[in-house]
Amino acid sequence: MSSRPDLILASASPRRLALLNQVGVEPEHLVPAHVDETPEKGELPRKLAQRLADLKALTAQHKARIAGFGSNALVLGADTVVAVGRRILPKAETMEEATDCLRLLSGRSHRVYTGVTLITPSGAKRQRLVETRIRFKRLSNREMEAYLASAEWRDKAGGYAIQGIAGAFVVKMSGSYTGVVGLPLNEVTQLLAGEGYPVHFNWLNQSSHSGV
Repeated sequence: MSSRPDLILASASPRRLALLNQVGVEPEHLVPAHVDETPEKGELPRKLAQRLADLKALTAQHKARIAGFGSNALVLGADTVVAVGRRILPKAETMEEATDCLRLLSGRSHRVYTGVTLITPSGAKRQRLVETRIRFKRLSNREMEAYLASAEWRDKAGGYAIQGIAGAFVVKMSGSYTGVVGLPLNEVTQLLAGEGYPVHFNWLNQSSHSGV
């Protein structure tokens, strides 16, 4: 009987790991893939999200092979891009960047693209690109100042985290909430199950942990 593949998550993001754990998936290995996320000249937001997801998965696969593991592993990479029209917003690292992002998002709609790439043990590449539309309320100066003071924006695409305080800014959303957080669970679980990863195994044991 062939052994099931291990799962390598090409990320150091606690958010992505928590999302997988939420649906009973625990990667055997975490292999952070630090790549250059600079958009290419004229690159559209959706293309950037998918290209970076591919690059992260390939980078993690390479690192695992060099370290001597992962020959029978699925490698999962993901990247999230926030955009207003064709304009790609940065992962805010400074107060100025975060301020610019908030001012641009205030009172208007934007899109969040999350690319997902799953590389199989045979080297096949499975991809998904999930688009979510979000509209923010018009933010007052006091709200902006308070949010900036929270520092929740740091290293977040578009300068905000929907699962945190910024959830209070969302007037309307159409698409995948988990995709905005960083990993669209519907698409990811389908990809994993399609490659023989036992996504549903831990679900069968949930009742024993819930006190039922």
